[in-house]
Amino acid sequence: MKKVYIYKGFERFWHWTQAALIILLGITGFEIHGFYAVFGFENAVEVHNIAALALVVLIIFAIFWHLTTGEWRQYMPTTQNLKAQANYYITGIFKNAPHPTRKTLLSKLNPLQRLVYLALKIFLIPLMVITGLLYLFYRYPYAGQIRSLGLENIELVALLHTIGAFAITAFIIVHIYLITTGHTLTSNLKAMITGWEELDEKNVDDNQQTPKNPKQYEI
Repeated sequence: MKKVYIYKGFERFWHWTQAALIILLGITGFEIHGFYAVFGFENAVEVHNIAALALVVLIIFAIFWHLTTGEWRQYMPTTQNLKAQANYYITGIFKNAPHPTRKTLLSKLNPLQRLVYLALKIFLIPLMVITGLLYLFYRYPYAGQIRSLGLENIELVALLHTIGAFAITAFIIVHIYLITTGHTLTSNLKAMITGWEELDEKNVDDNQQTPKNPKQYEI
């Protein structure tokens, strides 16, 4: 095994900050729907709105980072080894079968991860952001008056937002499970904390060797 600096500084910051904000949005959002009481309704609404706006700002920075670094290519879908990857998660992982795809600096995601993360980024997250902003601003104060976005019925927006929330909750549960499927129980988690991951040395190309000073590669 060879240690490779695979997750850059902003990548880790964005991942963990996004995770914290989404979990906070989930906790406050489900409280607003009356599932339980933690913050209190008014406080839950205020925290939810602040966390939502913070997430929008983070998403804008993340989009800029992905475009300027070329990391958006990590999510380009491929059918190569797609069936083998699905079979690995369904049965192979329980038989200690070898992983059908290799992780490298230029290809961090397996075929299924690419599809799931791409759908998350271009469908589910935009759905949550758009419906959330519509729900937040469909009635808003302006010049001492209450203005409207012209939405006669907000129920569909709220329904779509809630469906998206359940979908993201399901994704988080699956994601936490898949974290444990590395070559050790905590290797994937440690990699996203430190940036360094142990890869099979035969999977490390010459142009993907561990940098002597990883900080110079951080963006």
